[in-house]
Formats: sequence, structure tokens, C-alpha cells
Amino acid sequence: MEVPKKLVNSVAGCADDALAGLVACNPGLRLLRGHRVVLRADMAAVRGRVALLSGGGSGHEPAHAGYVGMGMLTGVVAGAVFTSPAVGSILAAIRAVTQAGAAGTLLIVKNYTGDRLNFGLALERARAEGADVRMVVVGDDSAFAAPKKAGRRGLCGTVLIHKVAGALAEAGASLNEIVEKVSAAAKAMGTLGLSLSPCSVPGSKPTFELGTDEMELGLGIHGEAGVRRMKVLPADEAVETMLAHMTDPSNASRLPLSPGASVVLVVNNLGGLSCLELGIVAGAAVRCLESRGVRIARALVGSFMTALEMAGVSLTLLLADEELVGLIDAKTTAMAWPNLAAAPATSQRQEVPAPEGPETAQHETGVGPGAARAQLVLERVCSTLLDMEDELNELDRAAGDGDCGHTHARAARAIQEWAHARPPPAAPTPLLSALADLLLEKMGGSSGALYGLFLTAAARALRDGSHLPAWADAVDAGIEAMQRYGGASPGDRTMLDSLCAAAQALQPLRSPGAELLPVLADAVQSAEVAAEATRRMEAGAGRASYIGSAQLLQPDPGAVAVAGVLRAVLEGLRS
Repeated sequence: MEVPKKLVNSVAGCADDALAGLVACNPGLRLLRGHRVVLRADMAAVRGRVALLSGGGSGHEPAHAGYVGMGMLTGVVAGAVFTSPAVGSILAAIRAVTQAGAAGTLLIVKNYTGDRLNFGLALERARAEGADVRMVVVGDDSAFAAPKKAGRRGLCGTVLIHKVAGALAEAGASLNEIVEKVSAAAKAMGTLGLSLSPCSVPGSKPTFELGTDEMELGLGIHGEAGVRRMKVLPADEAVETMLAHMTDPSNASRLPLSPGASVVLVVNNLGGLSCLELGIVAGAAVRCLESRGVRIARALVGSFMTALEMAGVSLTLLLADEELVGLIDAKTTAMAWPNLAAAPATSQRQEVPAPEGPETAQHETGVGPGAARAQLVLERVCSTLLDMEDELNELDRAAGDGDCGHTHARAARAIQEWAHARPPPAAPTPLLSALADLLLEKMGGSSGALYGLFLTAAARALRDGSHLPAWADAVDAGIEAMQRYGGASPGDRTMLDSLCAAAQALQPLRSPGAELLPVLADAVQSAEVAAEATRRMEAGAGRASYIGSAQLLQPDPGAVAVAGVLRAVLEGLRS
């Protein structure tokens, strides 16, 4: 197993460099000279209030330095990656806030042995110097079914404790009051992680291995293995599995969650999960909790406590009454705390009705042989595109994101569903207009827009009749619209190469006595030849234009798709 690449200056200096970069970009933060400690720049504001210090190993960004600011932490102490901070630095931070006039200091520590030892030793030494220091240890992990002597690990829920304690301190609460309230909140909280991949400390190999079809449930934020390895599940099922485990009565670390409960939900990116997936998981969590009769008083979605680049997610639930929700809502200047709406989360938000316009008005329904022929042609086109899905994806991987087949298949399925719901219009103009609307809404991507442009312009050209010359005019009008807005030309290695070749072959339709099928057969052959010829072209437009021509050793997928559609139209008309 290879050591993964990291964008660092040095392995030894990465934690210091990360903190220096954070402070350089945030005027509200300051480094404590000689220590890996970040403090509020406005330390004078701490006088007479309880100071809050936290920290731990680096690699969990934005934790911990991202939560320093008014209304959250006074300072943090960072260790090397996944390593507890030094006792001397913790003690220096306590001295700094004590000398600033703090009315006592609270250490908020995640339940890991190294953190407990080092923060605890610093606390004892600070007390020996006369400082008023207390410590709260957060253990919110809901992974373990049997009790562990070491207790529950401290995970993302610690960030909520930072916020609750920070709001209390800002309001002038005493050290005893803050300790009492955050201790109670910590006991009413659970977190569970799920990962699709391991992470790797800079300079080291991944912390564990997962098969391509596996996911790990209940792992820690340092890459520690979880409690169950299972096959990859769809997001909805994965979230249901997580919540079931967190609330299982046989689970010693469970969170009691009854119908009618009110919670603060945190959907936390463990570092490498895409924002797309995070949104899907968040929606699944909201629906799943609602189905249990749980009210989601607030929902936070984002990266709060990561495990380097681990592609995973954790869910945190805090049982919250009105007072706790108010503390979550309290103002903070901490850079990593989200601009959170003071409103519950729900999957039942009322949708805004879409405006009705002439382009979205109900299209006429077809009857008679013309409609039947249109349905037959559409079915042939759709089945062809579905058969070509893998081929088009493979062609697209060389120069795009490998989804050309998926995009065309999505269009095909949308057309099938539409055509099966009611007979398509028999007349060309309403048929093409309806298809344009459908593809613009359902197909997506530049392909959907280009096909929509073509069909819209072609439909307009057929308003005065559907005789053969008008069909040639319609194709020309569609191509002109695509060129006007898309910017491509023949020879640029796009779908236009096939379309323009076909359009040229359709010119005989303007001659008296022309027959459709022979002319269309020539056009299909011309489109197929042109699609194959794109293999030798240098891309002049589209995403492929950013790729070196030497890497483009196969035909353009858009041109191949157009040729396939034209072939399907011909076969549908012949049958």
C-alpha cells in the first residue's frame, strides 16, 4: 500500500503551517509565541468572564481553532496530527487567559487517554499556581454495544459543547454553572460515524483498508476501526442503520430517543465526502428522524470535526430543550460555526409553485396514425440510447466526466415515461416543442440545453407546414441555434459534426419529387461517417477542448449519440 500524496511543506511542520495560515487569514485570532496555541485577539473581552480552552490533535479541522471567537472558545491548544498537545502548551494557554483576567478557566476535552492525561496534568499544575481551573470530558460516541473501561470516545458532539459553553460564558455564567450545564448536555448526546474510506496521517499509509464494496460503522476520528464492517448501502438505508444502532436499547452507549423528543442534529463531513453526498445524507437523516416522531429543532450540515481526508459522515444528536436551543442560536464570531437559521429542520417545506407560461402550457395529445408513428419512432430512439449508455460513458471518460451515456439514458427514460403516460402529439411542431421542454427539464447538462435549442428552433420552422423542404429548413434552423449559443462549429469535434453532415445530406429534400426514406438513409450514413471522423479531430469546443489532442483517440460521444439517434429515427420510420 502506497503512502498517499499530501499537499504539505513538510510532515513535521504541517500542524504549525496550518495554524499559521488560519491566523494569517483571520484577524480575530492570534498565536501564542513559542506554542501551538491559538487565542482570541480581543483577550481584554475575557476579563471577568469564564475562559474556555479546548484542543487536541491536529487533522480534525476546522476543529479546534475554527471555534475560537466571541461566543465560543477563548483559545485552543493543538498537537501534531492525531497527537495530544503538549502539557507545557496547555499550561501556557491557561496562564494566558488567567493573566487576562478570566473568572476561571474551563478545559473542554474529548475523551481520549492522551488528551485526558495532558490536559489533566496541566490543570493540576495550574491549580498549584493558584488558577481556578475545571475540566469537562466529552464522550459522545454511540458505537459500542458493551461498556468500555476507557468510556465513550469524544467525537463531533464536542463542537456543540463548545457552543453551549461559549454562549453561557458570554452571558456571564459562573464556572460552576457552565460545568453543570455542559456536563448535562454532554450526557444527552450521541454521535456515530460511518466511512467509505480510511484516512492517512501525512507521511504514513492509510490507517486501515476497506474493500471497494465495504463501509465501516462506528469508527473514530483518528481512523480507529469501527464496530461493524458491512456492504455499501444506499444513503437512506445507511442513515437508518446508523440511527437504529445509536438508539438500540441493547447498546450500552445508546442515546434514548423517544417520539416527541426535540434534538439538535449535526451531519458532519469526516473530511472527504462530497457536498453532494452530504446533502443526501442530511435529507435522509431529517426524514428518518421525522418518521420516528422526533422534532429537529436545529440542523447543522458541513465539516465540523474531520478525520483528515476520510470519506465518511457522522451524525450527532443532542436532546435539546428551549434553553439549549437558545444557546445554540446565540451569536458567535467563530469562523467555523455556520450561519445557522433559527428554525427547525423539516422535509415538509412548502414548495413554491412554478409559474405557468406559454412554453410550459399543456401540449396537445396525439390521436390517429401520425401519433402512433411518432410513438414508435420515439420508442426506437429511447431503446437505442439506453443500449448505447455504457458505450457513450466509455467514450466520454477520455475527455469529460464519463457521464454522456448517463445523460442520454436519463433523457430516454424521461421520454419513455412521458410517451407512456399519454400519446405524443401527432403534429411536428407540438411534438418537437414538447420534447424540447422535456429534455430541458429532465436531461440536464450541456447536452440537454443543446438538444432543447435544436428542437425549439426546429419546431418553430415547422409551424407553417411539415412538407419535406420544411424538414430540411427545420434541421438547418436547429443547427443555427446550437451554433449561435453553443459556440461550436463543424470540425470542432462535437455533436455538430454529425448533425451538419446529416443536414448537408438532407438538402435533396428541397427538390421536387424527393422521397424521405432514401434521403434520410444517406443522411444517417453521412452522420455515422462524420462521427467516426471526429476520432482524428482536435477538439475546438466543449470540455474536450481542454484535453491534449494526443489523448483523444476515440470518436466524440456526442457525435456518436446523434448518429445513433438518426439511425433510430430511420429504423422507426421504416418499420
